[in-house]
Amino acid sequence: MEISGYQTRAELLLRNYMLSDSFVIYSSVIGGIFACKLVYDLSQIFTSLYFKCYAKLSKSQQVEWNNRSVSTVHAILVTTMSLYLAFWSDLFSDNQLSGPVIMRSSTLSTFVLGVSMGYFLTDLAMILWFYPSLGGLEYLVHHLLSMVAVTYAMLTGKAQLYVFMVLVSEATTPGINLRWYLDVAGMKKSKAYLVNGFMMVFAWLVARILLFIYLFYHVYIHYEEVKHLPSFAIFLLSVVPMILTVMNLVWFWKIVKGLKKTLVKRQ
Repeated sequence: MEISGYQTRAELLLRNYMLSDSFVIYSSVIGGIFACKLVYDLSQIFTSLYFKCYAKLSKSQQVEWNNRSVSTVHAILVTTMSLYLAFWSDLFSDNQLSGPVIMRSSTLSTFVLGVSMGYFLTDLAMILWFYPSLGGLEYLVHHLLSMVAVTYAMLTGKAQLYVFMVLVSEATTPGINLRWYLDVAGMKKSKAYLVNGFMMVFAWLVARILLFIYLFYHVYIHYEEVKHLPSFAIFLLSVVPMILTVMNLVWFWKIVKGLKKTLVKRQ
């Protein structure tokens, strides 16, 4: 009778855990989608009030303006939380004795991934709806790869550290968007446009190249833990960062080329 009582309590605890975990996932994803819609609507309102150039833009440019507002807000939030969780908190610290670092997760880390997943779903839907004005094939590949990795880490709680390292690369998004804003506002020859170009190169080098090198190094020194991951997780950890690294290098070359072109025109 006593053993049966323990089994019942264990089953209740497991059920409560699963329900609470599911609640965090579903609420964060849905919350992320609604947050994107809210930022998009607020962008429409405030931009039309405070930026005179907005009314002169075409309909597709206005859509892209508001879409970039959403991506900027997401980038700032997810970069901040990813830096905190991956490097500043104790969750993934090697000094912690709470099991292998690649198996660790928390309610907060799962919630952040859910919100980011809500953003990627929303942005992907907009890219497909307005294709190709909001982005071509490379954007679809980037979003699909990101969504697969985020979904796996969110649902299983495994390899979240590496997902957050990759999400730090969103730090480059505000600079990319600012460049577009300055361009459509007719400020391509301004000093702000030039300074933003240098900042883009620096941010891209740090967040999308050097950080990815560190990610591969971290996987290497923790290989004894990594090899115990499921085959699909090892596949994701091997393929997704590698493909994104190649894409980042191609984009970095284009950014540097664009900056050199701007400097030549100013001479």
